[in-house]
Amino acid sequence: MPDKQLEEFLSLVEVDDFDNIYSVDIKDGKYFGFPLGSIIEAEKRLRSEKENPLAYFSMEYGLATSFYNRFQSVRLTDSRNKVAEHEVFSNYRLADYFFTLKLDSLEDLPIYSGGLGVLAGDTLKTMADYHLPAVGVGILWNTGYFRQRFFFKYGQFPEAMHWHAHSYPGLVPLKNKVVVSLRNCNLYLKLWKYYVYSYKHDYVIPLVLLDADVPENEGSFRRLTDQLYRSESLTAQIMQRIVLGMGGALAVDELKYKINTYHMNEGHAVFAFVGRARGVPADGIKELSQHFVYTCHTPVAAGHDRYPVSDLSAILKSEDCALIEALGKENNDTVNLTLLSINASRAVNAVALSHQRVMHLQFPRYKDKVQYVTNGVHSHTWMSDRFKALLEKYSSSIGDVRANPMGLDKTKKLASDMNFRFDIWQAHQENKADFCNMLEKWKINKDVLTICWARRIASYKRPGMILQDAQALIDIAKKFGPLQVILAGKAHPKDNLGFTYINQLLDKIDQLSGSYDLFKIVMLENYGISIAKKLISSVDIWLNNPLPPFEASGTSGMKAILNGVLQVSTLDGWVVEAEDKGIGKIFGYRFNGTDIGNEHDLKMNEDSRQLYDALGEMARIYYTTNKKGQVDVSSPWIDMMINCLCAGAYFNTYRMLDQYKEKIWKRKD
Repeated sequence: MPDKQLEEFLSLVEVDDFDNIYSVDIKDGKYFGFPLGSIIEAEKRLRSEKENPLAYFSMEYGLATSFYNRFQSVRLTDSRNKVAEHEVFSNYRLADYFFTLKLDSLEDLPIYSGGLGVLAGDTLKTMADYHLPAVGVGILWNTGYFRQRFFFKYGQFPEAMHWHAHSYPGLVPLKNKVVVSLRNCNLYLKLWKYYVYSYKHDYVIPLVLLDADVPENEGSFRRLTDQLYRSESLTAQIMQRIVLGMGGALAVDELKYKINTYHMNEGHAVFAFVGRARGVPADGIKELSQHFVYTCHTPVAAGHDRYPVSDLSAILKSEDCALIEALGKENNDTVNLTLLSINASRAVNAVALSHQRVMHLQFPRYKDKVQYVTNGVHSHTWMSDRFKALLEKYSSSIGDVRANPMGLDKTKKLASDMNFRFDIWQAHQENKADFCNMLEKWKINKDVLTICWARRIASYKRPGMILQDAQALIDIAKKFGPLQVILAGKAHPKDNLGFTYINQLLDKIDQLSGSYDLFKIVMLENYGISIAKKLISSVDIWLNNPLPPFEASGTSGMKAILNGVLQVSTLDGWVVEAEDKGIGKIFGYRFNGTDIGNEHDLKMNEDSRQLYDALGEMARIYYTTNKKGQVDVSSPWIDMMINCLCAGAYFNTYRMLDQYKEKIWKRKD
């Protein structure tokens, strides 16, 4: 008997080489183990003008595919799609020499580098949970970002990835291709799809990925979608943005999606507007801009793409360049894609209140246009199973926070419930015990205060601050109790300063080998989503010390508070809006709101002294709370853990999408 549901799916989604490869995983009403009907309904919705579908463009997507809504495949997953092990660099060199972390887990779909991509992934997942008619548009990076390797005395060594797209569970190539017409040639792009399901599996957001590695392209064009944020020339960098923008706009047309709103997640996608403007008369450009919105994610100079007019005019058609210059020209010979994006959009937002203030200083002409929507995180992805079970246990008091994470603020009602206070501590300790077991060869102990700094290695994030004066940490350990510090992060392969920071960290760690009984420090290799998931639910303190005001938002701390992990942070990004919520300690230099300052004046000495004061106070509270495994449930430490959960009611993607719908997209559904 013919499978009518499968026939309908294949009439909507033209899977390339379906019979030979993918038919074993897409059949009997299932798509790699998930409901096929949800995909069919999604594809129909996107083809309906009545739904006013939205297209969300991002250069990268971090979807947590290794553990969240993980697809199953009958076929064997290629070994290139698995993470076998990670090296560890610590001040216990004997363990480093003999042992590695054996993981043998699925690699997260390697089309992201860090926070921007994880935010985009969390956004798509929340769109699915909210049943929004939307599609994600991105790039299939054939060699991902990079695998990080540590070499003593040499620091970070970026190693190329060689993952295998055709055997990655849930990812399928399409027969569809698009052609981007340029000044002197054509660029050909193949389309792929990955489906992002809601947490109930009853709704789907398709993610369309563009791939330049096709026979129709000449050699250099075929390499355009090789490696994320690693281009061989300025021309290649411009071309990658054309792939996302112009290619993405053509892709949604090719798939017959009736897009009403184009959301550009960073200026990387602004060529979608340029492509859409082709053939539009001058008096129609303003109307076109009514269908575009733009989110800016960075205050630092390196985050604003600037290109010489001459380079753009060598690639794009004259009508494209005339529009780009009219809307994005910064001076006589440079175009700023941030400026172009602002002028191309009817709505613009920063990603935190603090970031809005910075954008108002950077782009004073657009002060009235730039709003803010503070970032959030997807609670179903980032809250640990133990904390989900904890909240389910007390659902009669706080409601179903699984369905409505904004109900987390009701946990405040349980602050005087001694059973709840014990249970939240116990859930954390069990998470921590799992992490300690993972690092048992390094003698990590669940009853020792554990501090984590993990994020992208960049100058303004000040990765070396905690080791600015290692003796100060040893003194804290002697006075209050031992300390464990976990570090992780990647530096961009072309960021020489980032490489230097990693070298300095490894050198300082090596110098502390004599202090291991009192002060353990571990640096984990190849920081990514799967390691982040373990860290944000297992450590006691999440350390965040960027130089204000250069962290636009930050989201790692938001993930940690969903698991009762306390914050020690400078007052920057999202933390500005959490200053009065009692989630930890705030220290260091403060942005006055009128002078952005110099991102290279890092204020390391003065801020590190304040950091050690804050950590000393936190260590004092911790060791009056945890007395060799015996907990004082009346401790202010547990008050702060409960405050963290309460703060998670605001710092999540459900509140974030509510604000996007109201302020940016102007949707009523």
